[in-house]
Amino acid sequence: MTDDTPQAATVFLVDDDADVRASLSRALIKRGFQVVTFADALQFLEAYDPEQSGCLVLDYGLPEMDGLKLQQVLSERQIGIPIIFISGHGGVPETVQAIKGGAVDFLEKPFRQKVLVECIEAAFAADAEQRTRDKERILALSRFAKLTQREKEVANFMIANPSSTASKEIGRELNISPRTVDHHRARILEKMNIGSVAELINLSIPQSDRTV
Repeated sequence: MTDDTPQAATVFLVDDDADVRASLSRALIKRGFQVVTFADALQFLEAYDPEQSGCLVLDYGLPEMDGLKLQQVLSERQIGIPIIFISGHGGVPETVQAIKGGAVDFLEKPFRQKVLVECIEAAFAADAEQRTRDKERILALSRFAKLTQREKEVANFMIANPSSTASKEIGRELNISPRTVDHHRARILEKMNIGSVAELINLSIPQSDRTV
């Protein structure tokens, strides 16, 4: 395997019950999944590389740092790995909090392995989609950074005012001629490697990353 070879998506299983870890990991491996297990949240946090794709199968009732707290820590660190909660004693409030925090699902033990597998497959798909969006955003930001200050001003106006992208309107707002706007527009599309203003608007580059 070379550095350019993508790693297979992995199921990261965190459960303090050794029997549960052993039985679930065996079952998932038999179904073709790559599985890495941890006994507690801190072990996972120390070992996990956010570049690794996959999902987190997380026991709610962990000692020291429970599942919801780990979910919160991951959110604070802007780590978006999809989470599937499993629990033998989770109630409605815990379930609601987990789902509001972005969890894929909250499964109560005992659960059917088929249900868990379906959740994992959905989580893998969501993770792959998010990673694709993140790569596209990073690429867009790198291209946006290459624009001149005036080109950024024109681009920012079009992104902020999608219904007012006519050259006359932009020129009036920025106090430049429509012909100059046309020139900047063409350069923006060329540098961003896109074909239309609509594509530029759909990139949804956050304002904080568009500072001129």
